Amino acid sequence: MRPQHIKASTMHKRLGGERNSFRYGVDYVLLEPEEIEDASGLFSANAANLVSYHDRDHGGQRGAGQGSQWVRETLADAGIQLGQGWRILVLAQPRMFGTRFTPVSFWMVVDEQEALRVVIAEVNNTFGDRHSYLCAHADLAPIEPSDEMVAQKIFHVSPFQPVEGQYRFNFALTADAVSVRIDYRHGTGGLLATLDGRREDMTTFGLISSLVQRPFGSLRVVALIHWQAFKLWRARALFHRRPAPPAQELSR
Repeated sequence: MRPQHIKASTMHKRLGGERNSFRYGVDYVLLEPEEIEDASGLFSANAANLVSYHDRDHGGQRGAGQGSQWVRETLADAGIQLGQGWRILVLAQPRMFGTRFTPVSFWMVVDEQEALRVVIAEVNNTFGDRHSYLCAHADLAPIEPSDEMVAQKIFHVSPFQPVEGQYRFNFALTADAVSVRIDYRHGTGGLLATLDGRREDMTTFGLISSLVQRPFGSLRVVALIHWQAFKLWRARALFHRRPAPPAQELSR
């Protein structure tokens, strides 16, 4: 599969309590780690470049990831057998100028007709922790855009949200676009987050355009996260101290 460049838009809206919302552009790549075809000379897989993807950034322990190998082993441990011709894709923010931090990446398993069968939402926080949520139907039926995939929140992400409640995920992967909706609710509060972008083959022009518009890549994302946290702190939003991360790497 030729790597694709997703010039996406992400929106976050706080629900209940101190209201806060924002929307900004962000760059993702969608690729098949086990079969990466040549793309722009500015992009490399598992090698240094202006823009790059590295297996060690994803799948398993943070900083020591195993990429799609971890996905295969983890799904096997969960009793999920991949069908003939099914492929593993990853939707993640790439490194830009070597910097790396992705709040959430998505492992997407598609069948031979490109229907979405399994998703693993790989969540990172700014404290160096990672936890992943497995989303799949019990019978591995295709995941439709209208299907709500429910997971219990057990991982600390924002100090302004508790570690309780439920995530409700919606995923849409078409030939032209990708869309993710995360509706997190706890009691009377929560958060709504979306990610939407068109699927486009990676090109040198497209990467240069993004490097000019968003030159700091993941550092920019970290700065935006802390800026929004500062605004909530200034508004005296309820602050939750970081608990110990869950012992297991994956839940559903």
